Amino acid sequence: MLIAHDLGTTGNKASLHENDGRLIGSVTVPYPTRFAPGSVAEQDPHDWWEALATATRKLLAQHDVAPAAVRGVAASGQMMGAVFLDAQYQPVRPSIIWADRRSAEQCDALTERVGAQQAYDTLGHRLNPTYSLTKVMWVRDHEPEIFAAVRHVCLAKDYVVFRLTGRLATDPTDASSTNAYDQSRGTWSSEILAAAGVDAALLPEIVPSTSVVGTLTAAAADATGLLRGTPVVMGGGDGPLAAVGAGVVSENDGAYCYLGSSSWVSLAARRPLHDPALRTMTFDHVVPGHYVPTATMQAGGASLQWITEVLEPGAAGDRFRRVVEAAQAATAAEDGLYFLPHLLGERSPYWNPDAAGVFLGIGRHHSREHLTRAVLEGVAFNLLTCINAFRENGAEVRRVDAIGGGAASDVWLQILADVWGCTVRRRSIVEEANSLGAAVTAAVGLGLIDDFGAVRGLSEVTAEFTPEAGHHAAYQERHEIFLDAYQRLEPWFEGRGSAR
Repeated sequence: MLIAHDLGTTGNKASLHENDGRLIGSVTVPYPTRFAPGSVAEQDPHDWWEALATATRKLLAQHDVAPAAVRGVAASGQMMGAVFLDAQYQPVRPSIIWADRRSAEQCDALTERVGAQQAYDTLGHRLNPTYSLTKVMWVRDHEPEIFAAVRHVCLAKDYVVFRLTGRLATDPTDASSTNAYDQSRGTWSSEILAAAGVDAALLPEIVPSTSVVGTLTAAAADATGLLRGTPVVMGGGDGPLAAVGAGVVSENDGAYCYLGSSSWVSLAARRPLHDPALRTMTFDHVVPGHYVPTATMQAGGASLQWITEVLEPGAAGDRFRRVVEAAQAATAAEDGLYFLPHLLGERSPYWNPDAAGVFLGIGRHHSREHLTRAVLEGVAFNLLTCINAFRENGAEVRRVDAIGGGAASDVWLQILADVWGCTVRRRSIVEEANSLGAAVTAAVGLGLIDDFGAVRGLSEVTAEFTPEAGHHAAYQERHEIFLDAYQRLEPWFEGRGSAR
């Protein structure tokens, strides 16, 4: 058997798989995030490790698995963050995660030095404060005493792999999420690091995602309940591993949409897809020789989580399902009500860290159901802008497979199909897609399966949502109003950002 871990924004999902990657079961152990004024978003790396160790023990106990039966371990992790370690590989401060945008000033300075187009051509990404590099610059500039002790900077998955094996490394997928990686060369970018004033020696070696980077140390075995010497495969960032879990491992596999805290639309390609308008970005794939053109919004599922928490504070159980299903019969854009889902600033398509969430057109007759419907439609509209960016650059998006927690909602998937004008499908593995991708990567790395194509047989389509022609035509017109609302508010967002 194999164990895969997905270190997400809200917790670690650990899953147990057969040697070919087939899912047996999973458990989730949550951990907190500290959000604070000034666009602060931090997590404690020790919490990731404790969650991984606890989840592993729970998996073994729930499925009565002997430690000797576990052939290997791999991890998927949230991308774009920064973990700061001292010479003894101990965290010197909380990790700054992807949602943190306080390094906007550093990003502006770096963009001025490098040039936005030159950076995009090198990185496959815009320079942006959601990425790792300017987070490093921010700590250097604002916490010099702490930064003086920093000897290593890595990402979430890299940290737990180090705790498992004693070896610090990263892979091309996570490296391509740092704003410090030359995608054409497959190395850290000396030019951009020099412009940032960041020493390349702080960054880990880059090894293939399928590499066996080491085996469990005695301390890791004691913490997890696994055997010392169990192989550990490097794994990758959650986006490219979600692509594997969705069965998108070649350019012929179509597109997928991840509906988690952040949400994105993505596909596989043989070469990076560069958008002249810089709306999209391209990660390296865990599949050798492939890339993952992606358009990511900051607060997709997070917008739904927020409205649910606001409408049913403190409620437990299936409050998400209750709130979303209640919105099925409501109207929003049809009634002039819109929601701009930029609660955490925005990456695709605007790349504006000062963007904010906005309800527009609220009337006295609007209820909680109308507000929820507006949020559902707002995320769909924003992702349509992203899909259109791919279409305008020659990529066909005729079908989208949905994964992530939000994909469990029939209501939302039908809205997505109607807004996007294409078929949206739910797969049998939804919330475990990231860890399935990690398990398949482990199976390839350990030689248990021949190639990534085997993943296509590990999940199946369980539901299909097709657009209703009349609804799609109406949504196309409303999408233009949605776009106009952002354009009109953008100067206000910028003024608001300058005033902070």
